[in-house]
Amino acid sequence: MYIGIMSGTSLDGIDMVAASFSDQSVTLHHQAEYPFPETLKEKLIALSQGVPVTLEEIGTIDHFLGKTYAEAVNRFLNENSLKSEDITAIGCHGQTVFHKPTGPMPFTMQLGDANIIAALTGITTVADFRRKDMALGGQGAPLVPAFHQFLFGTDSTTKVVLNIGGIANISVLAPNQSVVGFDTGPGNMLMDSWISEHQGKPYDKDGAWAASGAVNPALLNQMLSEGYFAQPAPKSTGRELFHRGWLEAQLNAFNQPLSPEDVQATLLAFTVQSIANDVARYGQGELLVCGGGARNKALMKGLQAALPDWQVMTTDDKGVNGDSLEALAFGWLAHQALEGKPGNLPDVTGASRPCRLGAIYYPD
Repeated sequence: MYIGIMSGTSLDGIDMVAASFSDQSVTLHHQAEYPFPETLKEKLIALSQGVPVTLEEIGTIDHFLGKTYAEAVNRFLNENSLKSEDITAIGCHGQTVFHKPTGPMPFTMQLGDANIIAALTGITTVADFRRKDMALGGQGAPLVPAFHQFLFGTDSTTKVVLNIGGIANISVLAPNQSVVGFDTGPGNMLMDSWISEHQGKPYDKDGAWAASGAVNPALLNQMLSEGYFAQPAPKSTGRELFHRGWLEAQLNAFNQPLSPEDVQATLLAFTVQSIANDVARYGQGELLVCGGGARNKALMKGLQAALPDWQVMTTDDKGVNGDSLEALAFGWLAHQALEGKPGNLPDVTGASRPCRLGAIYYPD
């Protein structure tokens, strides 16, 4: 068994799975989600939005995260009557605090010291999955399309796997074609930020607050004019672009009074339309949705309305729990690393060749 750990851009918690892999299949044995300590969550949001920090503070967060992941693993083992000896390795993505895949010095930074995870759990840990791909000229993202291909394969029907976390990304599995994958833009992060400020809630359950407002078409079109959407793939993005300051700049430029619920409705439409614009390019087929956004009824309804030629469903309908899919992916990438197999798809990331991803940290 492998343990997979993922904490995404939405910062809503630590997703964890225990799974085993063969060349043809994956078996999910256990899954859980654990909250971040609130002080850690606040520090991570500030860091990812460009609030000035010292090197000491970055080092402290790196240590704090590693210890938090390790404590979550030990709790997970205990709750599921497992021992460290039962686990071949941990695949831990770490927490992305900055991702800049373009320019003369591209880099990505994930915090969460894997040395601490390995030492405190006694389990070999694989981490730092993105930088080898970037060293080979790739974006370092998205990495999940290779796992989506492994899970869902290709047949006569085009399938698009859509993960809606803080950022939304798609994997296009079309018959007789190379896999395509990229970040479409914001998923939940702007909606979560807005409702947190105005309602004191971490997220808009079922999209109910957004549904109580009215979409402003002019503001929606203004936001859709963001240059990122016109960029060709491979491409990836994150909180370093689509953060709270970006939204404030959009509202200031719009310069018309809107009720908070109308802004929320427009943000939901922004997520829907930015996704739909990309998915529609691939004709028709099945749209398999996973991540937190799959639980947003208004968002799912909006996707079906915007994509009438697509059958919109969740990955659960295909037998894969959507809440655990990304954690499964990084468990699988750890398996690939220890097996000496590549984990990236150069057609997706732009890397010059396939390669094994991740650095391996031993407990002794």
